[in-house]
Amino acid sequence: MTKDSRVVIAPPAFAWYHLWSPAIVNPVNLKSYTIPLLNLRDPYARAFHLSWLGFFVAFLSWFAFPPLIPDAIKVDLKLTNEQVNNSNIVALVATLIIRFAVGPIVDAFGPRRVMAGLLVLGAIPSGLAGTAHSANTLYIIRFFIGILGGTFVPCQAWTSSWFDKNCVGTVNALVGGWGNLGGGATFAVMTSLYAALIQTGMTPHVAWRASFAIVPLPCLLLVALMILIFGQDHPVGKWSERQNLPATTRLEKQGRRIHLLVDEKNSSKQKDRHSKDLENRVTVHSVDDPGLDVVDSTVDVAINEKLTFESAARIVLSPLTWLPALAYLSTFGLELAVDAQMANVFFALYNKRIQGFDQTKAGYYTSIFGFMNLFSRPFGGYVGDVVYRKWGTKGKKYWMLLCGSIMGVSCVAGGLYLAGSKSPSGPDFDVVMAIFSITAVFSEIGNGANFALVPHCNSYNNGVMSGIVGSFGNLGGIIFSLVFRFQPAQGKAFWIMGVICIVINAVLVVVPVPKF
Repeated sequence: MTKDSRVVIAPPAFAWYHLWSPAIVNPVNLKSYTIPLLNLRDPYARAFHLSWLGFFVAFLSWFAFPPLIPDAIKVDLKLTNEQVNNSNIVALVATLIIRFAVGPIVDAFGPRRVMAGLLVLGAIPSGLAGTAHSANTLYIIRFFIGILGGTFVPCQAWTSSWFDKNCVGTVNALVGGWGNLGGGATFAVMTSLYAALIQTGMTPHVAWRASFAIVPLPCLLLVALMILIFGQDHPVGKWSERQNLPATTRLEKQGRRIHLLVDEKNSSKQKDRHSKDLENRVTVHSVDDPGLDVVDSTVDVAINEKLTFESAARIVLSPLTWLPALAYLSTFGLELAVDAQMANVFFALYNKRIQGFDQTKAGYYTSIFGFMNLFSRPFGGYVGDVVYRKWGTKGKKYWMLLCGSIMGVSCVAGGLYLAGSKSPSGPDFDVVMAIFSITAVFSEIGNGANFALVPHCNSYNNGVMSGIVGSFGNLGGIIFSLVFRFQPAQGKAFWIMGVICIVINAVLVVVPVPKF
């Protein structure tokens, strides 16, 4: 928080000037009621932009293989369709593992340092991508590049610790959606770069390998450096000082023990120094003042705690853990499957039926689904915040499940259309794009709605929750990739995935949620 930040009792009504004005802050938890997108001097704005940018550049390597596989990599390494599918699954398994592991690390050490660390670690196998010479070496490289998929966890945990419940759904959806734009951008960038290198006289063998060194590697290292230089751990400053909040006083009075990885003596001294610092920078009213009694939800006072056996058991046994996790398995899992498989589907269907429909064009059309994240995922989070104001957490839940159900129905329709097409010219391309655009849009809207709900679930371990939910999204991607592998018949994989998604979202209707 800066000296220019304003502290008010309740969230203000939206005003356009909030976009460039200093953050307006909740006095209890120092989270922002507003989203100062255009004020880069404000640490709230920098946390927002660095979180999505870190996730965005991760895609430049994490998703760099699928757009180049149908023609370039598959031919160069002499891969079978089964080996291509195996490589996609290996990448998803790596991200599944890392997202589970990163959650507790984020709660302990903070999202900023974890985000930067993941980008640097992911840059190493990205730089070595050109050394792949067989299916097995491709599996190894894609497994370690899958580390980059773990950046989603600090991305969501970072903004959840900076923005208050009135706007956290919108913020999480914006950073998730803009980060996911990296998936669409990667298809466009990598296919265009590969085509340009071919035109300069490079062979396909050299061109696809050079592409990794030219774009993903420097971008990952540059953004990691930006995060370390310009980012801030928490509104109070360092992550180790996050307990220095008025909210902590409330928790201590309620008898809750705070589990933090800090020395108690140093913590006490830091807390005293921080209190004096706040007095010099901004007027903060005592939380004992009834005029500032703005707490009506656990989200208002929850502080990230380290994972203990007790908290782990509580998380595992809570239905609130599995509500967003299973819903995300359906929505993000399907999005991953579409991103990974659609270029192959388009290339197989139309390469010989539409003149000039090559790998590059298949990649461009597939990138459209990823670029929809520009508006679709943020819209899901925004509507989640809107329904929350009227119906509380239950409104967020039903909005999330509705999106997942519509996505499932449209996926079934697309699969049945592909399976039932008997025309010699194949399924009508415009119809296919229209149907699967609906699928993609509601998948992404559902993802945004999901992470509007996540901050209300096990709020004291937000990093762990982001990791669990994010990893279940990858688990869904693995399951749906296996469906593609074992159901190669045209369209069949799509309607099977749609049915799975419909059933999951219908079952989750009965899971109870807190009022706020």
